[in-house]
Amino acid sequence: MQQVYTTDKIRNVVVLGHGGSGKTTLVEALAYQSGVTNRMGKVADGNTISDFDKEEAKRQFSISTAVVPVLFEGTKINFIDTPGYLDFVGEVEEALSAADAAVIVVNGKAGVETGTERAMAYCEKYNLPTIIFVTGMDDDNASFRKISLQLNEKYGRKIAPFHIPIRENEKFVGFVNVVKMKGRRFTEGSEYEECDIPAYLEKQLSTARESLIEAVAETSEELMDKYFGGEEFTYDEVSGALRAHVQDRAIIPVVMGSGINNQGTKMLMQIVVKYFASPAQRKVYGRELETNEINTFLSVDEGKHMSAKVWKTMVDPFIGKYSLIKVVTGVLKADSMIYNVGKEVEEKLAKLFVLRGKEAIEVKELHAGDIGAITKVNSLATGDTISTKGATMVFDAPNIPKPYTYMSYKAKNKGDEDKIAAAMAKLMDEDLTLKVVQDAENRQSLIYGIGDQQLDIVVSKLAARYKVEITLAKPKIAFRETIRKKTTVTGTHKKQSGGHGQYGVVVMEWEPSGDLEKPYEFAERVVGGSVPKNFFPAVEKGLAESVLKGPLAGYPVVGIKGTLTDGKYHPVDSSEMAFKTATINAFKAGIMEASPVLLEPIVTAKVTVPNAFAGDIMGDMNKRRGRVMGMDHIPGGKQIITAEVPMSEIYGYGTDLRSMTGGAGDYEYEFTRYEQAPSDVQAKIVAASKAEEE
Repeated sequence: MQQVYTTDKIRNVVVLGHGGSGKTTLVEALAYQSGVTNRMGKVADGNTISDFDKEEAKRQFSISTAVVPVLFEGTKINFIDTPGYLDFVGEVEEALSAADAAVIVVNGKAGVETGTERAMAYCEKYNLPTIIFVTGMDDDNASFRKISLQLNEKYGRKIAPFHIPIRENEKFVGFVNVVKMKGRRFTEGSEYEECDIPAYLEKQLSTARESLIEAVAETSEELMDKYFGGEEFTYDEVSGALRAHVQDRAIIPVVMGSGINNQGTKMLMQIVVKYFASPAQRKVYGRELETNEINTFLSVDEGKHMSAKVWKTMVDPFIGKYSLIKVVTGVLKADSMIYNVGKEVEEKLAKLFVLRGKEAIEVKELHAGDIGAITKVNSLATGDTISTKGATMVFDAPNIPKPYTYMSYKAKNKGDEDKIAAAMAKLMDEDLTLKVVQDAENRQSLIYGIGDQQLDIVVSKLAARYKVEITLAKPKIAFRETIRKKTTVTGTHKKQSGGHGQYGVVVMEWEPSGDLEKPYEFAERVVGGSVPKNFFPAVEKGLAESVLKGPLAGYPVVGIKGTLTDGKYHPVDSSEMAFKTATINAFKAGIMEASPVLLEPIVTAKVTVPNAFAGDIMGDMNKRRGRVMGMDHIPGGKQIITAEVPMSEIYGYGTDLRSMTGGAGDYEYEFTRYEQAPSDVQAKIVAASKAEEE
């Protein structure tokens, strides 16, 4: 494979679809068909090009996005294989930011699934020309006709079946090309020869042809008039309209094959080269640093100065970090100086690579539109822009979803904390949907991700790659404690042990301050010098220390006012320490007398679901002690349900939402305020806290 391709000879195609629909198997077949490999790997055997991570081989599904460049008739097609499972949506977003077009894989037996609909929504959002490939046609239960109808119902007339299957003796042996109206019989693998169209397909062919012609007619008034006038379209008219309007998403071709048997891959690559345009047809958006203008864009052009964007980071425990780049303008050459525009750092580029799965192939240069990788440039991170020095354009970074699923974690072995922190940092370089938060208040380390499966894989990767082990547990919720009534208590600290003693007495009045945003307010109303002024700071210090851990269940105290009204001191034995300790004693006793209550954090959650699930979601919110605040209808037959719900009840919601909606629901939330917890919840938390102490 010659290594240097000009912009017109490049296609960047993201492969999307539901988890388990057959994306990786199809990419493997495409690599085999184009001569990249001499034998096809299998997902079940853990030896495919794109699933090269040990975790992927073990679990038999894609976790990371991988690039598999192939050569077809002089054009380089960078196929970007993405994970289908929702936990790895960050990987999909990164791939989308590098792609110029998409192939959506649909399983012929399973039909249109939630992941198919998500993939279609992504292509709509990013305006990516799209081809749908129905795989698994070798299966007896696969139905291309049923899938075409499903797609038509959901997406209308732009769905254009390019093929219909030919079956003999229950076997998938070929297809009819509806554009050319010619039969094709597979000879070996993806190779085919022309054949007669079987008579039994006449009715189906006429329906498919009508569907294709309707899609073509919709693209212009001239063709629409011709269509209504009952005139036949010529092949050139059909082909020309298809080529123009696959580009603007007015037409979405539907084709077929079998990944496992490598059937239909040659024809898929022909269509990709013919109907998908080169990267030069795409606009790349960004921000002009000097003017701060957002949404300025560049056309992909190899005649300009060099610029490129980092769309993904891979960390290899042995080789180090690879920054995957897409060249936007100009030509990037090995051994050149590159300038990190956002960070204003210039570094020397040593080597330039093209990645094929995990294989790194060294190249001398990459032209605008091409995808490659840089190693040993430490300043680079996903989302960065590199350029020739003096450039001021920063390209849009991938749109990384915010993680809401979280667990607390601990080192299995004492002393491993630093190693874990270093390993976590590397994993977070690779996966931007992972986040680590040190929750000092509850003395816990938290790890956030998109879903439970992703967090489980983090545990495995830490053990396998970095030889450190962690255990995950349910996190502590950040409850607060406060009081509801006023009380006055005396706190005393007396100690006599030869020489100076310790002596301090404070009379403290405790009451709600009315401000839950602040831990405490301190005041004094001491008359007649019963406590000298120089001890007031010590009293406040005792209060400041006490509110960190309340006496009810050990949570921070908020919304309390402490007023020093009286006390006693000894001219020799009194000290700051004595008054601080006396205040702590007065606090413990006073809070328990002033009707203490637990406050729980309340979040505002927004749940986006198809209309059919709205009732289930609202019923479930009620079970979680949530209050539905509103419902908004949005395009695409969906609703956004807004509800206020206790933080403790939204823990684990991602998994429940997926099972309730078959993966079709999304949610987000943010902290709103603290509210008094119901007595049964309070009793449970207090009991758990006492048990932990014991």
